[in-house]
Amino acid sequence: MYKELGEQELARYCSHGDRSAEDELYRRYAARVLTLCRRYLGDSDEAKDMMQDVLIQALDKIQTFTFRGPGSLYGWISRIAINKSINHLKRQRWRIVRLEAAGPDGIPEPAEQDMEEIPQEKLLEWIAKLPDMQRTIFNMYCIDGYTHRQIGEMLGISEKGSAGELARARKQLKEKIRQYLKDKER
Repeated sequence: MYKELGEQELARYCSHGDRSAEDELYRRYAARVLTLCRRYLGDSDEAKDMMQDVLIQALDKIQTFTFRGPGSLYGWISRIAINKSINHLKRQRWRIVRLEAAGPDGIPEPAEQDMEEIPQEKLLEWIAKLPDMQRTIFNMYCIDGYTHRQIGEMLGISEKGSAGELARARKQLKEKIRQYLKDKER
């Protein structure tokens, strides 16, 4: 029965403490939330703990969820995950290297056909190895669609600081891509 429930009905059952509905919410969203947390935190063990915390908080606050159409329940849960991940990183007192805007890095953008040759797992691995601030800003800007102004407000840094960290993250990733493609040709 619960597998067939739409998001609105699932949230309603969860808000009434229905254990089977809560299990279904976990089944539907745990893997996606784990992936999101891993993108922000980099560490798999921390991401697993964060995923649990996010889903517990979502269930605790489910009565505040407002259905706005298909996908809104995951959108609401992912916002909780992003906020909790950012707060976790803030508490760890990030290693902010430098926040001035970076100039052009001189590394050409990889061709689209070259990018198709790189396994997604490899890209995710490289992103996970970025320094905390760069990884967070890369995820927020490139994947989650936040602006530098929004990122700056959320992280307590300037827009230029956000843009600079993104430029450094992109430079590191382009270097990894260039090296991977070069090694692959050998």
